[in-house]
Amino acid sequence: MAIESVGKTTGKAPAVSVIIPNYNYARYLEARIESVLGQTFTDFELILLDDASTDGSAGILSRYKDNPHVSHICINTKNTGSPFRQWMKGISLARSEWVWVAEADDLATPDFLECCMSYIRKYENVVVCMAGSNYIDENGNVTTEKADYWKDDTRQTDHLYDGRFYVEHKLYWNNCIMNASGVLFNRECAMRLPQEAFIDMRYSGDWMFWFLMAMQGNVLEVRRALNYFRQHTAKVSEEGISTGKRLYEDIDVVAAMEKALMPHLGRYKRRLLHGMIYRRITKLKDSGKRDPLFAYIADRLGGGASDLRLFHLNQYLRYVCPFLPTMKRDRRKPGPCPNA
Repeated sequence: MAIESVGKTTGKAPAVSVIIPNYNYARYLEARIESVLGQTFTDFELILLDDASTDGSAGILSRYKDNPHVSHICINTKNTGSPFRQWMKGISLARSEWVWVAEADDLATPDFLECCMSYIRKYENVVVCMAGSNYIDENGNVTTEKADYWKDDTRQTDHLYDGRFYVEHKLYWNNCIMNASGVLFNRECAMRLPQEAFIDMRYSGDWMFWFLMAMQGNVLEVRRALNYFRQHTAKVSEEGISTGKRLYEDIDVVAAMEKALMPHLGRYKRRLLHGMIYRRITKLKDSGKRDPLFAYIADRLGGGASDLRLFHLNQYLRYVCPFLPTMKRDRRKPGPCPNA
């Protein structure tokens, strides 16, 4: 691993540390770096990381060594096998209170940092600030599909939640903070996390990361589309879904959340989520991968075929019983208002 300090690393720390972790995204890398350097909010340092790419990415990164925003260029000689090891390496190098992990294949509007920082400064004890996102395709074209769980519900531009409430009613169902590129988070809180919980994950480490972060303070949603989340077949998450490997990690994250939130999580709600995961297992094309996953969910969560039947029954009963929990209904709950 080669670590080079190339910019200003002394004096007053900037407000934001921007980390761009890269692995074989040379085709997107320059556009991503320029979208950061073009931010209207300029009090930031830029940390460029490469995890032993084989596509010429290192040469692109080296072109930015004289930029005054760039504080580090770190190029691994051996791939770590985990994107979250790169996250934590960048966080350990960061000097700022706020961190933005700007994934190498994504983009941002020029006012991403300015807008997010203005909202963060309105409130106390914010540990995670998530902005809205648009999906873009491989060529950077905005798609028609909505990226955020709130869809068209943008009546309020910012929503502050108690972090524990946010985990119980939003993150528990799935990783609704789906793209790190749309998030600013508190560095000090990130450094306190038990890294062993997510550092070796390949697919669901971000879900575990956001859960552990949210439990330390308040979560702020900025419901403006300031991030561009690129969709393409080379994404690590696509591999995890097709092979079923992501499901093992998803089950581990749910088990950790249930342990932290008990006894507040109702049994019906837990069984409903277990049934949703069980349904995803049944949909795997490779039948040989299903039985080990059935055994794993039974061991970790107690999930089984009866939970799947409950999930299907709930799909019908929800129309006649408006009090029955569903993911959409649970996420609509406004929750207690944290002290602002």
